[in-house]
Amino acid sequence: MPQRFGRPGLLGTVVRTAAISATHTAVSGGVRRRQADRAMRRDMEAQAYQQQPYQEPTAYQQPAPQAASAPGGTDRVSQLTALADLRAQGLLTDEEFAREKARVLGN
Repeated sequence: MPQRFGRPGLLGTVVRTAAISATHTAVSGGVRRRQADRAMRRDMEAQAYQQQPYQEPTAYQQPAPQAASAPGGTDRVSQLTALADLRAQGLLTDEEFAREKARVLGN
């Protein structure tokens, strides 16, 4: 009775071995290509990062102290208006605004 599946004997073993070998080669080649692509992308990103110009970090600069004016003068109003404008622009936090407001008002 003839076999329905596979090939008998030595020829069947050779065919199976060839199929396994071809599958292994295809899979390992795909893995090797993906690894090479990742390495190339990583190198390109590193080069692009190194070519970016260095930028000095900018620090918040406190306004220069102004001469004290007479109590109740319009200078306080202008200072408070300027502080409110800085807070509205996002250049001062609420805590900084409160601290500077207390300084202007002499509290």
